[in-house]
Formats: sequence, structure tokens, C-alpha cells
Amino acid sequence: MSEEAGAARSRENDPVPAYSWYALGVLVLVYVLNFIDRQILSILANDIKADLGVDDAFLGFLYGTAFAIFYALFGIPLGRLADSWKRVRLMTLGLALWSAMTAFSGFARDAATLSVARVGVGVGEATASPSAYSLISDWFPARLRATALAIYSSGLYIGGGVSLAIGGVIVDGWNKAFPDGDPVLGLAGWQAAFIAVGLPGLLLAVWVATLREPVRGAIDGITTPEDPEPFRGFVRELYTIIPGFTFFGAAERGWKSLMVNIAVLLAALIGAHLLTITLGSGEGVILREFGKLMGAELPPITDQWLLLAIGYYAVFCWVAALRVRDYPTFALTWASPAFMCTILGYGTVAFMAYSASYWGAPYAERTFAGISKSELGFFLGGGGAAGGFLGVVLGGRMADILLLRTPSGRVWVILFGLLSPIPFAVIQYTTDSWTLFIVLNAVVSALAASALGAAAATSQSLVLPRMRGTATATFFLATTLVGLALGPYLAGYVSATSGDDLSKGVISTLWIAPIGLALLIAAIRLVPRANATIADRAKAAGEGIA
Repeated sequence: MSEEAGAARSRENDPVPAYSWYALGVLVLVYVLNFIDRQILSILANDIKADLGVDDAFLGFLYGTAFAIFYALFGIPLGRLADSWKRVRLMTLGLALWSAMTAFSGFARDAATLSVARVGVGVGEATASPSAYSLISDWFPARLRATALAIYSSGLYIGGGVSLAIGGVIVDGWNKAFPDGDPVLGLAGWQAAFIAVGLPGLLLAVWVATLREPVRGAIDGITTPEDPEPFRGFVRELYTIIPGFTFFGAAERGWKSLMVNIAVLLAALIGAHLLTITLGSGEGVILREFGKLMGAELPPITDQWLLLAIGYYAVFCWVAALRVRDYPTFALTWASPAFMCTILGYGTVAFMAYSASYWGAPYAERTFAGISKSELGFFLGGGGAAGGFLGVVLGGRMADILLLRTPSGRVWVILFGLLSPIPFAVIQYTTDSWTLFIVLNAVVSALAASALGAAAATSQSLVLPRMRGTATATFFLATTLVGLALGPYLAGYVSATSGDDLSKGVISTLWIAPIGLALLIAAIRLVPRANATIADRAKAAGEGIA
């Protein structure tokens, strides 16, 4: 053990500086706004459906895939940038971008424009968690990291709840004052809501810019010097995920890599085409317009499956390049069964949780007649926020406590978050009682939220400090490409093909629970050994550790 590491170990039980808690509070506000801007779509969904003439499948695509693919893919190079550049600056720029794009959503007049705005929100929000997770890991010692990450993650539930309350009030108030749209811009209530929640983020970005950047890795006794060329890795990562340019990256690794790369792209597109035909989900706008531009008739692929195919292909390209350029990081993430079982296991939690949380407001509005949007937003958002906040904080604390008793303690909390909400969710989406629906909404939110802090802390604990940003981006690939990009859309698709039956749509997502169970049982066995051998495995992969 180096002198620096020994000194850090001796300070492990020292009180956490007050500034760390202050900075954490600011990051929570950022995450609150993050999810206000993301989740407000839920309370606005029925209005958007009526105004733009779209179905539930498109609403699931808009909330899930249109946002998730770009959030996940840009999280990869932005995660690398968080590992090499000033994380406070990166978060400031991202916050300004996603806030501006949320406000821009309010000026959308058609489905395509609204989709583009959601893409912009996804790119901006991709800066938040890689930066925040890395900062928190340098502000808090390992013994409190799950608690700190859980407190940060509580912004997810607070923001999601506040978004419903704010959105409901704004829409009801605006539509009452301007039933035919405002006389100047002709904005409907749902458009005004987007603008109202987007603009404050520009002010919060100024506050975030004042935070002090901590020394990377110092709290763990593994101080990492600043990268003299921080953007080189970012550009290189960006280069690897842009389809088309990825061929050049693969060619640099040899003709066999290029052939594999092309084969994976073709397989992804063929799979998307077969899904389109099998599910009878029609022709997509993106490929149709591209075909017109090229003067060719292309096979029908819906936007949902096309973007998902491109997303999975881009991830493959990035992982293949990572394996060559930074094998130690590859070895401790993608090549680590413990890491993969943990993040994919949590991805199945997100699959069900995102579906239930997004479709809650549209379902309640259609099912319980006579309840105003303001009332619905207040009770549904308030209950979800309270339940989610308590669940994520208590779950994070329980994860830290159980870790002291068993090396796999945190994974047991993830498993609890997977299984415990299921019976309550089934009752919630089949009851005729508004009161019971609201109560169960809080219960399901709390139980599902309990897994987040434990999953985040486990993923961070399995890598070296310099890899935390990339590990966070990889963690969010699971929550987005497995959870967010698939769960809400499939629930919406089932609803759209079942006569707008959202109850059937949401409950249909529970099929993924057995897969999550198998992954997390494996993680319980694998994580303890992986934690105990991080340094040895990193050295074996070529990492230089003092």
C-alpha cells in the first residue's frame, strides 16, 4: 500500500467536510430539474396525444427511445470527458443545453419537432450523472458513498413528482385563461408547461458553475493527475459511435474488425425490420424521409426499432474500440461478469419502474373521471416523490449497512427493489379506487427506488477512480437501452394494440422480472470476489497502479 493510500485509509472515518454536503445539495437540485424536464411529459401526454394526433406507442417512443438512445450514446463520450476534464464545467454546459431544449419543446407544432427537442434534452442530460457520480465519489469516502449517491438520486423522485404537480397546475391554469391558445403565439397549455420548466435551468447553470472542482481520486489515496489533453479522448469516443465513421475506426483495427462491424450493423437493421413486420408497427418517418432523399424505396422500419438498432450497433462499436484503446477499463466493466450482472439486473428494475412512473398520469386521467389535471398532478406527483425519496434514501442507507455485514449486501437491496414492487403494481393498475391507486403509487415508487443507490454504488465500487465516469455511462446504458428505451414503448405498444388499455400495457412489462432475478442472483455470488481483486485484475489488464 502506498503512503498516500495509507493516509487516505486512516482518514476514512473522519467527518465529511460541510462543503461536500453543500455541493451535494446543489447536485440534488440539478437532478431535480433534470427529472422535471424529463418527466413532465407524463402529465402532458394526453394533451399532446389529442393535439398532435399520435397514439400511445408514439408517446412511449417520445418519452423512452427518442430521449434514451441519445442520452445513452452521448453519455459514453461525455462519461470519458468527465474522467478527463473539469466535471463542474461539463455539468454546467449540459444543464444549459437541456434546459434550452426543454423550453424549445414548447414551440413544437408537430410530432417530428417535438422528437427533435427530446433528442436535444437527452444529449444535454447525458452530462449530468457521469459528472455527478464522479464528483460525489471524490467528495465522500467509500463508507458513505452509497448514502451520498442515494441522496443525489432522490432528485429523480422529487423532480418526477414536482413535474406532475407543476405541469398539472400550468396546463389547467393556461387552458382556463386561453381555451383557444394564447392570442400572441397560439400556445396550448402543454406547450406553456415546457417553457415554464425549461427556462429556470439556465439560472441554475450559473449557480452550478461556482462549485469547486475536487482533486480526482485524492479521497481514496489514488490521486489522478489532470489530463493535459482532455478533449482528445472525448473526440475519439465520439468518433467511435457515429455510424458511418465507425467503419473507419474498425478498419484501423484490421479488415476482420471491419467485416464484423458491418455484419453487426446489418444484423441490427435486419432485426429492426423483422420486429417492425412481426409487431405490425408500420413505416417509420426517419427511414421514409431518408429513402426520399436517396431516391430509393427502403424496407419499412419504425423509428423505435431503427433508433434502437443504431443504438445497439453504436454501443458495440464503442466497446470494440474501448477494448483496444483502454483494455484495463474494458476488463473492469464490460469483461467483468460482476459488473455486467449488476447493471443489467438493475436495468430490469428500470424497465418496469420507468413504465409504471411514466404511464401513471395518463392512466389515471383516463380511468378516474372528474379529477382535474392539477389534482391528479398534486396527489400522484406528491405521493410518487415522497415514496421515491424515502425509498432511495433508506435503500441507500440499508445498502451501506448490509455491506458491513456481507460483501454482497448492496446487491441484496437491488434484488429487493426488483421483486417487492410487483404485487403492489398489479393491484395499482387494476383497481377502480382513486385513493388506493394514489397510495399504491407511493408504495411502488418507494420499493422500486430502494435499488438505485445500491446499484450505483456497486458499479462505482467495481472500478478504479479514473474509470468512474465511464463506468457511470456504462451503468446508464443499462438503465436507458434496457429500461427507458424499451419499457415505456412496449407498454404503450401493448396499450395501442389493445384498444388504449394502459392497464394491460403496464402489467405486460412484468415479464422481465425472472431475467432480472437470474442476473442479480449471479451478481450476489460474483461481486464480493470482484471487489476484492480490483487492483490485481487492473494490473493484469495492464493498468499502472502506484
